[in-house]
Formats: sequence, C-alpha cells, structure tokens
Amino acid sequence: MIRYNQSMTKLTTDQIRQLNMYSVYVEQPEHPLFTLKDLLHAHKLESVLHAIQTISQSPNQTVAASYFLRRFGMFISMQFYQLAAYDEVWGGQPEQFTFGAKTEYGNQTISIFVNEGDFADVPENEREKIIRHILHDECNAIIQQVRSVVNISSLTLWENIFGFLLWHYHVLLENPATAEEARLDLNLLKEDNLWKGIAKESLFARYLKGHEPSALLNRKVRKTCCLSKDVPGLMQCGFCPLK
Repeated sequence: MIRYNQSMTKLTTDQIRQLNMYSVYVEQPEHPLFTLKDLLHAHKLESVLHAIQTISQSPNQTVAASYFLRRFGMFISMQFYQLAAYDEVWGGQPEQFTFGAKTEYGNQTISIFVNEGDFADVPENEREKIIRHILHDECNAIIQQVRSVVNISSLTLWENIFGFLLWHYHVLLENPATAEEARLDLNLLKEDNLWKGIAKESLFARYLKGHEPSALLNRKVRKTCCLSKDVPGLMQCGFCPLK
C-alpha cells in the first residue's frame, strides 16, 4: 500500500455520514470476517471466498465474487468522492482494513470497517500518483486476486466498480463546489497511461464512450451482468444488459 508523508486528517460528521451511506464504517465491526491483508494472501483466499459466499448466501463462488466486488466498489467510489470533495483518501494499512458481517436493510451483508484516523490529505502534486495507486494497488490487485481462483470476467468486476463511480461523478460535477476537482480526477481516470499494467487503454474511458456521466444515468452502460439477480435478497438491476 502507498505510504503517506503528510499528516492524517480528522473526518467531519458529514464525511462519516457519506461513508456510512456506502457501507464504509469507522468503528470496529461486531462480526469481523477477514482483513484486506487476508484477501491479498493466496493461502487465505479460499477461506475468504467461503466467508463471502456464506454471508451473501450466493449459490456459487462466481456470484459471490461479483457480489464482493460490488461491495468493495462502494469503498473505491468513496475514495474518489472523498478525493474530489475533500482532497482526502484512506491511507491505512491492509491489516487494519476489515470486512465484517452487518445487517443492512434487512439483509446480512459484508461491509467495510476502517480507522477514522487513517484518512490523509492529498497534495495537488500527488493527485495523479494517488489515482494510479487506487487503480493498481486497490482495484486491480483485488480483482486479479479474486480471479486467480474464480472463473469470472475482469470486465464484470471492473463494471461493478464503475457503476458507483458513474453516479458519484454525476453528483460531483453537478455541484459547483466540487466540479473543478471532479473534472480533474475524471480526466486523469480517462488517461491511458494511468492504466498501464492493467489494460492498453483506460477502462473507464471505454465504459463512458465519450459521454458525460450524467448522460449515462438512465441508459444501459454495462456490457456484463453483475449477477445480483442470483443473490438472495437482491434484485436484477434495472439496466441489466440481459434485459
């Protein structure tokens, strides 16, 4: 994980509320399951996936993997939201990043628990480095780790993250207070060079196809099904490509 030279920051009540809305909490979980460090260890991956499948009641590991990346995608989307809105991101250690079982809206689910003191200010001159770190060391590292034991398309897993990003950039670009920083970050996300080592071109630019996020809100953007329809308690997405 990236090391931050700058001091950590104190989250506001509004920031904590926003994190909570996307199943990211800044307290210790009542029912801890595994850490990000566990997930990144090959010998622990099978037990991690078993826990994900058990909690989500997914019928198989493929559905469980897609379900999990949607949950993790909410954390990633909040990384980019916090970056644009507050010039801050989570900067803690993998062993302090915990996935725990929690009941939300009547369903038992997997949520994310981090320390409130592990959020750091991002200097303007390190913005590109931070975005590349999120793409490579948070997103791609988890996607490749999951795919090492589960037969699932990487596109499905990336699209599970992009769906949340699409909404957040719509919100951020519509708000004059965050539009400038959001545009800067969005332009960086569309640069091919930040995706070197992951893909030949920006996967997010390919997802957007030259459109503004707001223009895609009520359209079928995904190429793959996220498999939510196969998870008990969840429904098929309104813009599922299978419809």
